[in-house]
Amino acid sequence: MERGAIVGWACGPVPAAAHCLGDVPVLYREIHGYRRAFRMAGSGPPLLLVHGLGDSSVTWSPILARLARQRTVIAPDLLGHGGSEQPRADYAVAAYACGMRDLLAVLGIDRVTVVGHSLGAGVAMQFAYQFPERCERLVIVGGGGIGPEVHPLLRLAAGPGAELGLPLATSAPVRSALRLLAPVLRRTGGLGLGRHDFDYVLDRYLALNSATARQAFLRTLRAGVDLRGQVVTMTDRGYLTAGLPTLIIWGAHDAVIPVAHAGLAHTTMPGSRVEIFEEAGHFPHHDAPERFVSVLEEFLETTSPQEYDAERWRHLLRAGSPGEPLYEEAAPPHPSSGS
Repeated sequence: MERGAIVGWACGPVPAAAHCLGDVPVLYREIHGYRRAFRMAGSGPPLLLVHGLGDSSVTWSPILARLARQRTVIAPDLLGHGGSEQPRADYAVAAYACGMRDLLAVLGIDRVTVVGHSLGAGVAMQFAYQFPERCERLVIVGGGGIGPEVHPLLRLAAGPGAELGLPLATSAPVRSALRLLAPVLRRTGGLGLGRHDFDYVLDRYLALNSATARQAFLRTLRAGVDLRGQVVTMTDRGYLTAGLPTLIIWGAHDAVIPVAHAGLAHTTMPGSRVEIFEEAGHFPHHDAPERFVSVLEEFLETTSPQEYDAERWRHLLRAGSPGEPLYEEAAPPHPSSGS
């Protein structure tokens, strides 16, 4: 079956227009007993778009239809986000990477280029690490999971007692007050988010209006952030992207995750490309959608999909990161459930 010609086969009838983002409807599949929402459009090589913390597939609205002109675009709502269910569950990036694999399997898609934003970039990197045979290219956009620095409000929300304070901070009176104060906050730096990111982040915050949404948000946040910052990093495994076409996109005015992380990722991911959007914040696909699509399409057109080679992967693991000595060849271990 041609990749991209599978929407109707995989998903059945398209939902009512009220659930649509432009001409791209929200579709649903049940996986492991949970409802998973996603958007899917276009025809051609598959492109998986993974959103960030507290967000949804709506974040891709400025670019999704344009990308779908030449590709099959799949934009899921991560578990606990958007139209997907919000159960008491595992919200670590490894679990999310498994969820992406399972959704793609249900849709009949074996291999994809993965584009991840913020938390979604951490999921994308984890997907490339856990399932290298399924990942053709990797695109990191303002990515989490590289260095410890992250906006102070996220560190505070990850701390003890947040499950008690967040319901009050997202109560109807507080949400109404924030809407009224938004113009003043915007003029005074937007709580440290700046003019690029304040409005969209505020909208995502105001959407935490149910107990299940808040619980999912906190579980997801605490899986990767504590009071000291981000606790998950890919830099120790970045060398494994050797041979995997990788693009790193960052906004120069990113107030959520500093742009310095783009350079850190670049130094640890061999052969990666970096594009800094000088007039963008944490959401370059919002601030400069036309340039974002142009940069992404140029990357896709000038790189070849990674062909997974188990022997090469084994060699990379044995060699370790650049600058480390090669490991001594060890005798094969005794068979076990983990070998």
